Amino acid sequence: MKSFNLFKSLPNLITLGRLVLVPVAIDMIASQAWTGAFAVFMTASLSDAIDGFLARRFALRSELGALLDPLADKALLVSIYIALAVVGIVPAALTILVVSRDVMIVGAVLISWVLGKPIEIRPLLISKLNTTVQIAFAGLVLGSQAFGLTLHMWLPAGIALVAGLTLASAAVYLAQWLRHMSG
Repeated sequence: MKSFNLFKSLPNLITLGRLVLVPVAIDMIASQAWTGAFAVFMTASLSDAIDGFLARRFALRSELGALLDPLADKALLVSIYIALAVVGIVPAALTILVVSRDVMIVGAVLISWVLGKPIEIRPLLISKLNTTVQIAFAGLVLGSQAFGLTLHMWLPAGIALVAGLTLASAAVYLAQWLRHMSG
């Protein structure tokens, strides 16, 4: 039996912490405790950068981390967008788009696996940009609520940017998957 090494497990523990913060952030959004929701979201978002840095810098990458990290990212983003749509801060159509893209990707991976043609999951540049913009937009929206700021033209611009990148990312993943499945 292997002994537990706290340092080697640190990135995964941080990722698990991010998962634990998801329901906390959602509860705060539902309660309209905007300052707390913003702080929890920012903490969770920063933890993503920290666990990634630690894993790369100290060669602490693991198979578990490769699965947990994107799961934690998706749990956070999907939950935040759903909660913001439910309370009427972001359009439901944007949330449906964000969630549908992730469901499409997971569905494609599962179908590939079931059909015996597993596909390698690699984050693409467009996907990384999409995730970054989704996080930034959610942070901007939560920050505006927390600090009583009006977004004026930034809200429609942010919605358009998130929607465009989400569609572009979905299209690239779909094209790759179709090539993989027909090859």
